[in-house]
Parts: sequence; structure tokens; C-alpha cells
Amino acid sequence: MANENQNQQQIKIEIPKEELQGRYANMAMIAHGPNDFFIDMILRGPNMPQARVQSRIIMAPQHAKELMLALQDNIHRYEQNFGEIKIARPAGNQGNIMDFPLPKGQA
Repeated sequence: MANENQNQQQIKIEIPKEELQGRYANMAMIAHGPNDFFIDMILRGPNMPQARVQSRIIMAPQHAKELMLALQDNIHRYEQNFGEIKIARPAGNQGNIMDFPLPKGQA
């Protein structure tokens, strides 16, 4: 095992300055073809008829599955530290659109 870790190549990851702030998304749309998965991260404002794609990620099926497994692992660790993440699924959700409910406005 130690030998296997020594053989892995270190990758230096650079984040351009304009990407450091990140982009907020409260909705995601996922589609796929035989060779690729498309993940659109979307920002939807309250009482707005249109939503805007903030970022589109295109990846191979193997990478999509690796992303899913990494998210599952991170969610599990998050819930161990902070408690269960509760979600509300709107009726009729087909599974390819994740619409993250917006909080209700308060006066």
C-alpha cells in the first residue's frame, strides 16, 4: 500500500483568480449521452420566470460515477459532524433536475 501511494503522481492544481470566488447555484440539471454526462449548475432567483446557467461541466461516465462516490463520501462525513441534511423533493421531480427550494421570505 505504501509503495502504491509513492507511485501516485502529485498534481498541482491552479485556480485562476476569477474562479476563486466560485459561483452559487440553487438548481442543477443533469443529462447524458452514451459518452458524456452534462451537469448544468443553475441560479434561480425568487419570483423570476428565468434561470441562468452558472457553469456547465461535461465529463465521461467514469468520472461522473467517481464524482457521485466522492459526494456520497463527503455527505456522509458532513452528516457525521453536523447532523442529517434534510431535503424536500417537489412532487413530480423526474430525477434529472435538482431544484433546491429557496427559503421563504420573511418580513
